[in-house]
Amino acid sequence: MLSIDRSIIDAIVAHARRDHPDEACGVVAGPAGSDTPTRHIPMENAARSMTFYEFDSMEQLRLWREMDDRDEEPVVIYHSHTATEAYPSRTDISFAGEPGAHYLLVSTREPDTEEIRSFRIVDGVVTEEPVRIVDAAVDPHAVQSYMFGQSPATVDYECSGS
Repeated sequence: MLSIDRSIIDAIVAHARRDHPDEACGVVAGPAGSDTPTRHIPMENAARSMTFYEFDSMEQLRLWREMDDRDEEPVVIYHSHTATEAYPSRTDISFAGEPGAHYLLVSTREPDTEEIRSFRIVDGVVTEEPVRIVDAAVDPHAVQSYMFGQSPATVDYECSGS
């Protein structure tokens, strides 16, 4: 499960809307080994494409060195899809090089709503995971559910072993 602060989600969605119709991309870093995304870093889409994203290689090298110096790692790698659902494409899967990261996708195909989904991508295998949005500004223990996929209904991903 990806637990992430609402302010970071809001910043990612704003970045995706700002770069639309091109895909937006970036990283949310966090303390190494914590699985806690804390620092939003919007990146430049070097491909400047509506259907593909690519980190600028020099910007990525600088950022990975900076994270290393700060004892951080990329907890979330995100990008937007501008005309399709928030699901990794074959290209996204082939370029997923951080097996410990959450791959967050935001679809901006609808002008008034966003579709936000998170995946683990390891060795070409895509596994969707729930997203828990924490609103720390209200109450650090408050959690709000986010609408997943196309369904307007609340989705309960907690399963009992029966």
